[in-house]
Amino acid sequence: MKVQSASPYEERYGFSRAVRQGSVVHVAGTAPIPQDGSPCPQNAYDQMVLCGEIAVAALRALDADVTDVVRTRMYITDAADADDVGRGHRTVFGTAAPASTMIIVAGLLDPAWKVEIEVEARIG
Repeated sequence: MKVQSASPYEERYGFSRAVRQGSVVHVAGTAPIPQDGSPCPQNAYDQMVLCGEIAVAALRALDADVTDVVRTRMYITDAADADDVGRGHRTVFGTAAPASTMIIVAGLLDPAWKVEIEVEARIG
């Protein structure tokens, strides 16, 4: 089972937002791309929350939920944003308290993005 989102890159690059295989759901690198096509939020906290909302919507489309999340990865472009991104992560995934990693990268596909996330969930 697969699910798509509003990202123009899914069609362009040939990937799915999320894929479920058995009881495992993998959510691809999820950037702060609003569904309505508006610009992404400017601050790191709001970008992280938006990334989380997009990922959680993909999970729910595949019969999973936040409480099923076992692993997250956050890719950030500036260490100064770590606390805001971490606070956003807690807002979205706090009830699951998944294993998590935050990685500082040189850049993301869109220079406006401060964070991109990956999520893994196990159902049941």
